Amino acid sequence: DDGALTRTLRLRYDGADAELPTALGPLAEVKVAFETAHRRLFGFVEPDRTIVIASVEAETTALPPSPLSGEKDREAIGMGESGRPSPPVRPTAVHPSQVGEGEVLMFAHGETTTAPIVAAETLTTLDGPALIVRPDTQIALPLGWRAVAEADGLIRLTRAGGVQTRAIALDRPDPITLELFNRRFMGVAEAMGAALERTAHSVNIKERLDFSCALFDEGGGLVANAPHMPVHLGSMGASVRAVRDRHPTLKPGDAFALNNPYAGGTHLPDITVVMPVFMPGAQTAAFYVAARGHHADVGGVQPGSMPPFSKTIDEEGVMLDAIPIMRGGGFLEADTRAALATGRWPSRAPDRNIADLKAQIAACQAGAAAVAGMIDGFGGDVVAAYMTFVQQNATASVRRAIGKLSNGEARVPMDGGGQIVVVTTVDAEAGEATLDFRQSADQLPSNFNAPSAIVDAAALYVFRTLVDDDIPLNSGCLAPLNILTRPGSMLAPASPAAVVAGNVETSQHVVDALYAALGVMANAQGSMNNFTFGDETRQYYETLCGGAGATADADGASAVHTHMTNSRLTDPEILERRFPVRVETYAIRRGSGGDGLRRGGDGAVRRIRFLAPMEAALLSTRRDHAPQGIAGGGPALAGEQRLFGADGAVKELPGCFSVTVQLGDVIEIKTPGGGGFGSRPAS
Repeated sequence: DDGALTRTLRLRYDGADAELPTALGPLAEVKVAFETAHRRLFGFVEPDRTIVIASVEAETTALPPSPLSGEKDREAIGMGESGRPSPPVRPTAVHPSQVGEGEVLMFAHGETTTAPIVAAETLTTLDGPALIVRPDTQIALPLGWRAVAEADGLIRLTRAGGVQTRAIALDRPDPITLELFNRRFMGVAEAMGAALERTAHSVNIKERLDFSCALFDEGGGLVANAPHMPVHLGSMGASVRAVRDRHPTLKPGDAFALNNPYAGGTHLPDITVVMPVFMPGAQTAAFYVAARGHHADVGGVQPGSMPPFSKTIDEEGVMLDAIPIMRGGGFLEADTRAALATGRWPSRAPDRNIADLKAQIAACQAGAAAVAGMIDGFGGDVVAAYMTFVQQNATASVRRAIGKLSNGEARVPMDGGGQIVVVTTVDAEAGEATLDFRQSADQLPSNFNAPSAIVDAAALYVFRTLVDDDIPLNSGCLAPLNILTRPGSMLAPASPAAVVAGNVETSQHVVDALYAALGVMANAQGSMNNFTFGDETRQYYETLCGGAGATADADGASAVHTHMTNSRLTDPEILERRFPVRVETYAIRRGSGGDGLRRGGDGAVRRIRFLAPMEAALLSTRRDHAPQGIAGGGPALAGEQRLFGADGAVKELPGCFSVTVQLGDVIEIKTPGGGGFGSRPAS
């Protein structure tokens, strides 16, 4: 009688990681509540899977004891004659301009009006103006709006019928509406990313944020993205088109998984989940949403699926070629597991793959719901039209940026052989540019080949950064560009060429080559410093930051992820709790940036001690060829790495290595800096 008591069950599917709270009650009602919450969060349910009660919670709230006594004091704190506290009265905080009992002055739409104060628990349907008071907040309901209390406790605000809204023209974009839709479309991708981060299982996606989410138009063209991984975002459109082409008949509730580098993928650890979005009553997909995540292991010859020395694609893991993983809102677990078990070197962690794929579906479901909300609010024709308008706006912005550029050429050698060559030819009057990579090296016997989708992603990223306007990165940025690659070269390899380093290393060199040819920026560190370790039961992957290249206007940043990567490192506490390692050093590598009128950024130093025997590997570049400056700027220091044995021995390691570490061994990695820009004046 002295307070409120709530009882909550935290439920999850057997073998799953995500727990969902439901109110204690009859089991049949609990099951329905759990499945409703699971469908809302993940987009599907698994009716044949056991639901586990992970924990039971009870929470009570009551007024604190008071030292006050006496009849007058009892009244002051709301005590009844029995001495027990009366039911607590929620305080009502109102605007200082309260004009009378139960009323406030409200200013909205340029007018001041008197508005009633309404307790949320008494609300059914209410037209504004009014001030709705809840225990945790206040809601100002202006004139022309209606509030409706819904069964789940939410209060829905809608425009009242008497308010007229301006029709949105579809023949040309309105500048204000265009900017609003820019933000709305980016908001879709941001909501997807938040859902993926919240529901993912692996450290790689949940902690390192090695994922990307985006919205695509009917043809698979990128409309908008959140600020995730540039190398993912510029190439995901090809994955969407591959799903569309392989599955001509799509239905609501379908989802597909793809990592095929020769059909829009980048490398096998990056699995893209694609979901079509339909207009009400339509039979064909109007839009697509997609979420790409780097899975810590998809098989292959090396734990972590980033083998430094792979020669063919099958050595890098399992290939998923636009396979269905959800039909009619039901997850196809058996089929997905079977796909992950194929090949000579199947996935080592299918449970974790499955958990992360479900999280990617949840992200797509969040994106599809956000798009559906826009369609409900504005109409499908308006949403589709403004998808086109935001892409056209990006095209116009890039054309203006191209008008300020000039012709150029750059040659960027790579460690271990191969060279990126680009010739840029600018037509300033037309606002167009040709990026000719056809002189680049032939297809390599190593895994540094990059599928052409990665070249597109690098070009999209570079030219988006040259635009001063705040626009979403989308496929409109590519319209003024003519990108030329040569089939059979390292930038357009043929199957079954190995490609795992093309996504992470070669992509960085393509960006550096473009910036150098355009005279814009010195080389960045040029590597993602891909470090993996693990065994048959545990696998971990991380990328390490380094120095950024200098520009004419600014020094390069130190110890940051540059260009085609945008992930973070796992917190040391989480890394050390999940894996038998200890992070001993993570610091800026002082003095490693290139000299010049503007200095390049410094790299980083990372030392990890192993507390159990494991396989450790590094896949990196810019160890033999240091990052270069431009316009007279100096080169940065190249990367270095060493193995400090528990027995005191020290061993120099190459930029690509695979070693067995023992208890107490330490691996130290020093990442490259960035190149300098311009010559210092003679003293």
